[in-house]
Amino acid sequence: MPRYIAFLRGINVGGHRIKMDRLRSLFEVLGFDDVSTFIASGNVVFSADAVDVDALTSEIERHLERELGYEVATFLRTPAQLASVASPDSTDAGFQDQKTSSHYVMFLRAAAPESLRSELAALDSEMDDFQFSGAEIHWRVRGKVTDSPLFGGGLERATRAVPMTMRNMNTLRRMVVRETE
Repeated sequence: MPRYIAFLRGINVGGHRIKMDRLRSLFEVLGFDDVSTFIASGNVVFSADAVDVDALTSEIERHLERELGYEVATFLRTPAQLASVASPDSTDAGFQDQKTSSHYVMFLRAAAPESLRSELAALDSEMDDFQFSGAEIHWRVRGKVTDSPLFGGGLERATRAVPMTMRNMNTLRRMVVRETE
């Protein structure tokens, strides 16, 4: 049975609060097995018979909207895909020290459209760097993310036309470790 990780947008932010046991039960009602959550920010790991990721994504989104009363954009990855995303590579040069840098991954449904690539390329600076890899965008910040001029709105304005959700690389790497134990 295939295993998936659902990255949900807007869980436990902006007034949309949900307890993790309820979120797990919402996935179990759909018939998914081995459902677990990872920290309270909308990361759900589960097994499902489905292999059509687009249909599975739509099913989850419709169900969550019906049950929660608001849209919950959902981005699915397999454990192997997540391991690839979270794997250190040569583009991490200059961003290795976690005390002096931050690394976030934006999950999209498909590769970033050229319009988004151009907008983010225009935001590249000594502090902020964007790398595109499949349906993910790596945002690396030299320094704390809160020190970036893109924090608190700049990045949101640039990405508003493309559905996405973002996670800290440290969280993603901890999820990979948990899935491989």
